[in-house]
Parts: sequence; C-alpha cells; structure tokens
Amino acid sequence: MTQQSEVTIEEGSTNVYADLGYADAAEMQRKSQLAGEISRAIKARRLTQDGAAVLLGIDQSKISRITRGQFRGVSEAKLLELVAKLGHDVKIVVGPVRRRAGKIELQFA
Repeated sequence: MTQQSEVTIEEGSTNVYADLGYADAAEMQRKSQLAGEISRAIKARRLTQDGAAVLLGIDQSKISRITRGQFRGVSEAKLLELVAKLGHDVKIVVGPVRRRAGKIELQFA
C-alpha cells in the first residue's frame, strides 16, 4: 500500500525574483528582460558571440554570461546601451504618477 502525500501548489507572481525573495526583484526582472532581448537580437542577426562582442565593444565572455542570464554586475544602463547597439530604439518616458512612487516598466515592440 502506497501513501499519497498532499502537494501544495502556490501561485507565483509575474516576477520570479520577487517570488524568490530578492530585495531588488523589479530591477532583476528588467535586467532579465533586457538580457533576453539581447540574446534574441544576437540570434536574429546570426552573430557569433565573438561577432557580437566586436559589434558591442565588450568581451565575448561578458556576452556569454549575459545571454545565459548571468547579468549581476552589469547595469541596466549598460544593457540598454547594448540593446541599442543591436539595432533597437530605446525610449525612456518620464511622466507624473498618481501614487507615491513611480515604477519602471519595459515594453518591447
């Protein structure tokens, strides 16, 4: 006779970093989205990591780390710069909010 154990399923939020308890969860999610876009752009342009490194002006090892989701130590500003160098327009819009603190949100066209 086998015993069945109950499985508890907890629904996560839209931010895995928040679910894991990271203090900088919103920033990590944005950086993850930017790293994903960098990876997609490199593939779409059929660049090797070496070719991407030359185009972007950074080491191939850094390209490798970013495309594998290891972007700690790389600023959001640097990731935005890389996205632009890969042929994407980057638009930052600053406007008033009706709450105490504003939010930073990325949209990909």
